[in-house]
Amino acid sequence: MLTAEETQDKDRPLRETVRDTLRTRIFEGHYAPGTRLVERDLAAEFSVSRLPVREALRMLRQEGLISDRGARGAEVSSLSPKDVEDLFDVRQSLEVLACRLAAKRATTEDLAYLEGLLDNAEAFLAKGSVMEAHRANSEFHDAITAIADNNFLKSALEPLQGRMHWLFRHVSDLPELIREHRELYAAIASGDPDKAAAQSASHIGKYRDQFPEDFQKTEPEFHRKRK
Repeated sequence: MLTAEETQDKDRPLRETVRDTLRTRIFEGHYAPGTRLVERDLAAEFSVSRLPVREALRMLRQEGLISDRGARGAEVSSLSPKDVEDLFDVRQSLEVLACRLAAKRATTEDLAYLEGLLDNAEAFLAKGSVMEAHRANSEFHDAITAIADNNFLKSALEPLQGRMHWLFRHVSDLPELIREHRELYAAIASGDPDKAAAQSASHIGKYRDQFPEDFQKTEPEFHRKRK
């Protein structure tokens, strides 16, 4: 069943609340790759009709977090090593551009919001709230895309964000990730598009190089073939 906190926003479509709950479960490892998500069972668990569940599953398919497996229905997707490489290729192209544009367009309020997300990540980590710290770090990247204010860029990134967030939940050194984000924030705040682009490329390249090792520590499925 959805919690009181999840259902108290009367103006928010129920399908989005269900989607966010399922997405969080995927990110936090409650649903491992290959887990079946049965529409009927989820509707009963959340005490909702099947329609918002069906719509939530559709949105998660668009994000690439779940897949259709014929008679098996929907199941949580896994990523092969090539999928990860391909995702980093696209991420490097699009996010470097996002940071370049953000450096040109960020307002004082935008910069304060970005810095606040980093402060939140550090505060959550200090309290031992690792998943909340991961969430703040993911929101930091999403906010940069919003600040870039390019509708075509946003449309290109949105279908990938779910998979990007899921990947980076496997980064093991959160203090180092936050430090990297501080450096990226400083580059954007400088107002120098070239500096912001270079820092973004360096940030992505670093985690691209070390990611397979981090992923192996936390996700054995990474190097297993799907049945």
